Amino acid sequence: MKLLVMSDTHSDIETMERVMHRHLDVDAFIHCGDSELDYSYFENGSIHVVQGNCDFDFNFPTEVITQVGNETIYVAHGHLHQVKSTLMPLSYRAAEVRASLVCFGHSHLLGAEMHKNVLYVNPGSLHLPRGRKEKSYAIVEKLEKEWHVTFFSSEYELLESASFTLET
Repeated sequence: MKLLVMSDTHSDIETMERVMHRHLDVDAFIHCGDSELDYSYFENGSIHVVQGNCDFDFNFPTEVITQVGNETIYVAHGHLHQVKSTLMPLSYRAAEVRASLVCFGHSHLLGAEMHKNVLYVNPGSLHLPRGRKEKSYAIVEKLEKEWHVTFFSSEYELLESASFTLET
C-alpha cells in the first residue's frame, strides 16, 4: 500500500496538482485539510479530503475513515483534536475507529511517530511550512510488518525518512 499525504495547501492549487501528478502510482491521495478550496473542486477526484479550520465550505467532512488494502485510515485536520498541544485526543479517536494509520495537519510541522501500533503522520504544509523552509508532503508505504514514511519538498527533494516496525 502506498499513499500520498498532504495538508495545508491554502489555495496553492498549482503545487498540489504538480505533486499529485508526480505520484500517480499511489493507491490513494489524502488531503488533511486547509485546502481553502470549494468542496466541488474535489468532488470528481479520487482524493480523501477533510475540512480544516481555514476551510469555509461546510460540505467537507471533519473526518474521514477509509479502508485502503487491509488498513483503516483516519484523516482529520487536527484543530478539533488540539494537535498543537498533544496527540491524546487524536489517539482516542483513532482507537475508537480502530485505525492503523492517522493522517493529520494543522500545525504545518512534518513528523511521524508510532504509538501502540498506530502510525501518526503529519505531512507538514505544501504552502506555509513551519520549523523548516521547505514546503512538504509525505509518501506513506506499508510493507508487511513495517511502515515507511518519506517526506519530500515541493521540489521532490528528500527531506526525511523513517521506518516503523509493528509490534506482534
